[in-house]
Amino acid sequence: MDVKLPNLGEGADSGTVINLFVKEGDTIAKDQPIIELENEKAVATIPSTGSGIVSRIYVKSGDKIGVGQRIISLSETDGGTAVAPAPAAKPAPQEARPQARQSAPPPVEESSEPDAAEPAPSNGQVAAAPSIRRMAGDLGIDLSQIRGSERGGRIVLSDVRAYIQKLIRAAGQPKVSSSTPEKPLPESVDFSRWGGIYKKPMSTLRKVISRRMLENWNAIPHVTQFDDADLTAVLDFRKKYVAAYEKQGARLTVTSFVLKAIVATLKKHPIFNSSLDEAAGETVYKEYYHIGIAVDTEAGLIVPVIRDVDKKDLVVLSRELEELAKKARERKISTEELSGGTFTISNQGGIGSAHFTPIVNKPEVAILGLGKGALKPVVRNNAIEPRMMLPIGLSYDHRVIDGGAAARFVVDFVQTLENFNEADVKI
Repeated sequence: MDVKLPNLGEGADSGTVINLFVKEGDTIAKDQPIIELENEKAVATIPSTGSGIVSRIYVKSGDKIGVGQRIISLSETDGGTAVAPAPAAKPAPQEARPQARQSAPPPVEESSEPDAAEPAPSNGQVAAAPSIRRMAGDLGIDLSQIRGSERGGRIVLSDVRAYIQKLIRAAGQPKVSSSTPEKPLPESVDFSRWGGIYKKPMSTLRKVISRRMLENWNAIPHVTQFDDADLTAVLDFRKKYVAAYEKQGARLTVTSFVLKAIVATLKKHPIFNSSLDEAAGETVYKEYYHIGIAVDTEAGLIVPVIRDVDKKDLVVLSRELEELAKKARERKISTEELSGGTFTISNQGGIGSAHFTPIVNKPEVAILGLGKGALKPVVRNNAIEPRMMLPIGLSYDHRVIDGGAAARFVVDFVQTLENFNEADVKI
């Protein structure tokens, strides 16, 4: 039997092999780990779906593989004797398609239109809604040839429409030579002409971050609203209750307070907890509050998501915040724990610096950036007082949110944080 890469979860359809745990001739059991796969921003162990003797291995460390692609073949044992498997057949076209998604699709030619003599493509493992897969099957469209525009490469209706239009346009144009690239690759600069250099390959994670940041910046018209919040009272509460939280296995931090304050503000301004459905021309308002927390790791920026923040107290939030950050730094975070966010917080206070402009994490429409708090002279009641001021920057999607709405959101967030209720901190 063949062991293939299973479905990796919402919005994920491929990854890079970073460890191989078996070799040909090994006898393995069902659910035994066979490879370690780096997928998007997580590292996952992939288990075997069967037991037997490893008769053939199809991947090696560094290979990029897609859902449905063969990893190993197993032969059954009969009284301790392995039964040799049949010679490996040449992979069917649809079996090779997940791998093909790792690179850009070839130039569209007249012959790329569906051929009635060929079987309909298998779209079951592609990152797309069931309705999209059914429609593609009815039309004879291979979804693996379409680059999804949503998070994790997920294909939506607008992507399918654009692909169909591309086929229609190509049908009326002269045939393009497959040997001619659509767009020339940028030339490398020989920096060694001016002095010593050394090179380091980009990691899979860094490539993902690079691609996502470029896509988000190009797709979203960004505007950032700046302000400062008086953190003095919050820090007093933290100092007062931090020991009690530690006894509960929770680390009380400024981010814990910010989580509660941001959800209260999102409830007053629901447009900031929405997403833009470009295909339907609709704004999707979410009635759940799953907040992404940007975590700085040695490998790069990872954003795990805390679910249902509005339903949890500070103790639970503080505990989950630390647990998810630890898993992210150890690269043990799952794909599911990186998905479904409605709003993101990026806190650079532990590093330093002040205001900055965070990039919106599509399909979200806003992100809050926090700098390092600093003691500053502030006028209160006609007197100058030393207060701990927190620099904040709210970046938002100007297609969805206007400047006035952003200003009101920031004002309400600052007031909520500055007037934090001590009753919500007590345990």
